[in-house]
Amino acid sequence: MSRIQGKTVSPQLATEQVYVGIDVSKSRLDVYLHPAGVSHSVTNDKPGLQKLARVLRPYQPELIVLEATGSYHRRAHRHLHDAGLRVAVMNPFRTRKFADMIGQLAKTDAIDARSLALFAAMVTPDAKAPPAPAQVDLAALLVARRQMIQAKGALQNQLSVTEHSLIRQQMRARIKMDERHLTALDVEIRQLLRRESNLKHRFDILTSIPGIGLISAATMIAELDELGQVTAPKIAALVGVAPMNCDSGAMRGQRRIRGGRSSVRNTLYMAAVAAVRSNGDFAAFYNRLRENGKPFKVAITAVIRKLAIAANTLITEDRKWELARP
Repeated sequence: MSRIQGKTVSPQLATEQVYVGIDVSKSRLDVYLHPAGVSHSVTNDKPGLQKLARVLRPYQPELIVLEATGSYHRRAHRHLHDAGLRVAVMNPFRTRKFADMIGQLAKTDAIDARSLALFAAMVTPDAKAPPAPAQVDLAALLVARRQMIQAKGALQNQLSVTEHSLIRQQMRARIKMDERHLTALDVEIRQLLRRESNLKHRFDILTSIPGIGLISAATMIAELDELGQVTAPKIAALVGVAPMNCDSGAMRGQRRIRGGRSSVRNTLYMAAVAAVRSNGDFAAFYNRLRENGKPFKVAITAVIRKLAIAANTLITEDRKWELARP
């Protein structure tokens, strides 16, 4: 039984499709069921999730939506998925935009849960299985690596303007320590990719593409798991290199890229730079664009898009890259 505005309601009475929004925090899950108007709150731990699954199962929800919140949402995603419930994990930026669109300016955990339930009902995003534990570990290693690179860059910038000898000595020591840690992270990333057979197979396919190295391949495996499951335009949009129209009436604006997963796009930028130096298919494609008057930014973005589509195609077809015949 649940309570709706002071009334006791049985889930068996629900005949409409039910959509669930869950606002996730470190210690608690606030839950809202639409259109039933039922609210729940449980602890964000194993007993709380078991209780939540028992509560939700009689409603047979069409979809559950929760936001990606670091590591706090992962246990809920996995537990509810294993309980046979359909779960979609969304970018908080997108769901916040939706709340603004429907005029929901106030923000509390309960209000956010209701907004997520309405988002589930109106947008109906695709449900998604939780990533495998090895994929979660790989993503964590990549995040740590990016943070280490940022820290090292900040130290190098400080070193260039610091004159005190002791401070410079300490900064150099910290930079060397960061370099050792980066090397250790790269070793662990490579070992993880080699240790897990499914990840190794994808890694071998991706690194057969000119310009794609260890970190580019690892980033796509960890943070672009739609590879091989969607169309070429969709994968370009997910990376954020699909040109978007900017037209209104008779006006035809310049198409620009927007959105997408910046971590994947950034690593593919470096891969694209390497690919156009390889004197192969991607170099010829890039040079043709430049000869036709395309600016560097436009041409290199086109190479990034070509790399992403090539990766998607090869994973779909389960084969390695082959050079085009002259």
